[in-house]
Amino acid sequence: MPAMSDDSQQLTPIQGRELALADALSRAQDLLRQSLAENTRRAYASDWRDFSSWCQAHHRLDLPALPETIAIYLTTLAESHKVSTLTRRISAISQAHQATGFDSPTQAPVVRQLMKGIRRTLGTAQTGKSPVKVEHLRTIIAGLDPGRALDVRDRALMLVGFAGAFRRSELVGLNIEDLEFDQSGLVVHLRRSKTDPEGQGRKVGIPYGLAPATCPVRAVEAWIEVLQIAEGPLFRAVDRHGRIHPTRLTPQSVALVVKKLIAKAGIPGDYAGHSLRAGLATAAAAAGVPERAIMAQTGHRSLATLRKYIREGSLFLENAAAKVGL
Repeated sequence: MPAMSDDSQQLTPIQGRELALADALSRAQDLLRQSLAENTRRAYASDWRDFSSWCQAHHRLDLPALPETIAIYLTTLAESHKVSTLTRRISAISQAHQATGFDSPTQAPVVRQLMKGIRRTLGTAQTGKSPVKVEHLRTIIAGLDPGRALDVRDRALMLVGFAGAFRRSELVGLNIEDLEFDQSGLVVHLRRSKTDPEGQGRKVGIPYGLAPATCPVRAVEAWIEVLQIAEGPLFRAVDRHGRIHPTRLTPQSVALVVKKLIAKAGIPGDYAGHSLRAGLATAAAAAGVPERAIMAQTGHRSLATLRKYIREGSLFLENAAAKVGL
């Protein structure tokens, strides 16, 4: 066996530690990839890169990190970031430590007390995106050209996204073979979602609409007729020349479509892809639909999360001030 060179005979303690940490981080990424939803993984990866870069710039160890390091990092972030962002950074740091066998420094008293003070100072209210309303959909659909492939797709995307209260990832993940039409409407076989990482799936019913123009079932039928195919991605890219590509739309594409159509219709507010899902939950609450029925459609597992929409939609449904004769 040839002799090893002097450079490779033995690693220094620092080099050995760096290799061990690199291997631990790789294992952590593999574990996180399997246990977390795709969007969560991306967010945690971005958060960890930010923390790691900050530690490197300030000559501090990121893994394992000292509680004091976390506290200083969070104090710096609090000057320009929301509480929700800080909370997610803590989760990402905690996940990285736990996955590599280290105790999480985020549970230390100094970190917990610091976050308590930050929440009291900055508040925890979240400013969500504006929900798309039914009247918005009517205005948007009225401005679309039924003879233009891009508009036919966008009509189906908006109406199904709203009626099914789908997340962006659920909407673009649909295949044509996931759809089942019957006399009551459309049954969507949702194969996987954020709250169903193991892929057990669930069925979502999309009923026929009262008006043909805003009927989500008819809109999907019209889009499939344009596609002239029986399987594969439902929502595909369409270029400005009307050519339909086999490429599946991305979740970001949904947000762009919503923003584009909202702007074209001249509707004020701050909208994104989530506005369709929020719109159905808000509209259903305003119509007095029971919580269990809304949750069955949206797939929410947290009643507290759903009730954020219900509170907004029910502001004037049973309003105390409206009953006193002002």
